[in-house]
Amino acid sequence: MSLIATDFGIDKSLRALGLADVNNGTSTGKHFFGSGELIASCSPVDGALIGKVSTTTREDYEKVITAATEGFAVWRTMPAPQRGEIVRQFNDELRRLKEPLGKLVSYEMGKSYQEGLGEVQEMIDICDFAVGLSRQLHGLTMHSERPGHRMYEQYHPLGVVGIISAFNFPVAVWSWNTALAWVCGDACIWKGSEKTPLTSVACQNIAARVFAENGLPEGISCLITGDYTVGEMMTHDDRIPLVSATGSIRMGKIVAQAVAARLGKSLLELGGNNAIIVTPDADIKNTVIGAVFGAVGTCGQRCTSTRRLIIHDEVYDKVKDALVAAYKQLRIGNPLDEKNHVGPLIDKDAVARYLHALDKVEEEGGKILVEGGVISGEGYESGCYVKPAIAEAENHYEIVQEETFAPVLYLLRYSGDLDNAINLQNGVKQGLSSAIMTNSLREAERFLSVAGSDCGIANVNIGTSGAEIGGAFGGEKETGGGRESGSDAWKVYMRRQTNTINYTTELPLAQGIKFDL
Repeated sequence: MSLIATDFGIDKSLRALGLADVNNGTSTGKHFFGSGELIASCSPVDGALIGKVSTTTREDYEKVITAATEGFAVWRTMPAPQRGEIVRQFNDELRRLKEPLGKLVSYEMGKSYQEGLGEVQEMIDICDFAVGLSRQLHGLTMHSERPGHRMYEQYHPLGVVGIISAFNFPVAVWSWNTALAWVCGDACIWKGSEKTPLTSVACQNIAARVFAENGLPEGISCLITGDYTVGEMMTHDDRIPLVSATGSIRMGKIVAQAVAARLGKSLLELGGNNAIIVTPDADIKNTVIGAVFGAVGTCGQRCTSTRRLIIHDEVYDKVKDALVAAYKQLRIGNPLDEKNHVGPLIDKDAVARYLHALDKVEEEGGKILVEGGVISGEGYESGCYVKPAIAEAENHYEIVQEETFAPVLYLLRYSGDLDNAINLQNGVKQGLSSAIMTNSLREAERFLSVAGSDCGIANVNIGTSGAEIGGAFGGEKETGGGRESGSDAWKVYMRRQTNTINYTTELPLAQGIKFDL
C-alpha cells in the first residue's frame, strides 16, 4: 500500500489510522492487504489520489482462509463473555479514533462529515449491543415426551464468515456483521468495496492491533481487497458457511446462486426503492424534512434513500411547492464543510447513471420539477457533484421501478383511500424501507398491518432512512430477505443444535416405539 499526502486537512487522520506509511498498522500486509496489482483510491470530493492498496491474489486468499480457519479454532473455544471483552476493547479504539475515521469515511466516500461521524457511531453502537449480547446467546429448554429425559437447544459458532460490503457505508455494515459474528465465536473475512479500500484497511488496522495486544490469532479478523473476482473466491468457497453480502440486486443474485449451489448460507442486503406515503392528515413540515433528508442525504446513495413520494391529491400541490422551495435552500459542496447539505456522488459512473435517469423519466412522460445536472467550476473539479432533482412521474415507469443510486426523487399522486397508496408503495420489486406521514391512528395502523407495507422496515411519521441498532435491518422481495444488526439477527451467525439427555437406566424410544431385544 502506498499513500500520497493531500493538502485537504486529512493527513493527521491518515496518520492516526496507521495509513501514513505502509509499515504502520498491522505487520501482516500480505495476509490482509494482498500482493496483487494496486488499486487507487481517489476522493470524489476533489478528485485527489488518497492512496493505493494491493489487491488479493488467489495465493493471498489461500493464506487468508488458512489464517482465518486457524483463528476460528482458537476463538470459538473462548467463553462468549470473554469474546465480548475483546469487542469492548475494539469499541474503545473506535471511540478514540472516531474523528479521524469519520473524516476518512467522508473524504473517501463523499458523504458529509457529520454522516461520516454518524457511521462510526453506528459501529460504536453495534459493539455496545454485541458486548451485552455476549452474555445472552441463549437457547431453549423443552419438555421431553420420554420420562427421565431433558431436551434443550444451544447455538454454536458457524465458522469463518465472509462479508462483502458496499461503498456507501464503507465501515458500518461491516461492523454490523463483524461485531455480532465475533461474539458468536466466528472468524471473519471482509471484502470491502474497491471504491473505498482505505477505510477497510483502517478498520483492519484497529482490529488487528486489538487482537495482537490480547495474544489472539490475527486470522480472527481478515481483510481481502479487489473487485468482484476477489468476492467470488469467498462465494464459491465451501470452507465459508455464511456469506453476508450488501450491494445491488444484480450482485446479490449472483452471490445467492453461487452460495446456494454449494448449500451454504447467504445473508443478503440488496436494493431499495423506498417510498413515503403522504396522506391528507400528514404534518407537512415534518413530511418535507423527512423527504428531503431521505432523498438527498449521502447524495441519494443510501439503500434506504427516499426514491418515491406518494402524495394524496388533496395535499399534492402543497407538498410539491414546499419541496421545491426546500430544494432551493440546499447547499452542495465539500462534505467536510459542515455548512453543506449534499456532497458528491461516488464516481463518474454514478453521475452517468444519474443523468440517464433524468433523461429516461422525461422519455417516459414525466416532468422535471427541480432541474438536475452536473456542477462544474471551482470546488467541483472532481466532476462528481450533481444537483438533487425532483420529477413528477408514474409508478409504472421503467425508471421509477429501478433503484437509481442518486438524488432523484419521484412524486407520485394517489386518490381515494389509503389502500391505493399502499398498492403503489408495494408495487415495486424491492422491499427494504417504507414510511407513512399521517396523524390518523387508523391510517398508521393500517400501514403497519398485514395488509400494509410489504417492506422489512415500516415507519410512521419519520422518513425511510435512519435505522437504529436495536432493530433488525433488512428487507423483503428482491432486497434479499436478510437481517443484520439488532433483535435476534445474531442467530444467522450460529448453528442451532438440539440436545437430548437420558439420565435414567432405561432407553425409552420416542413416539412410544417398542424395540425389545
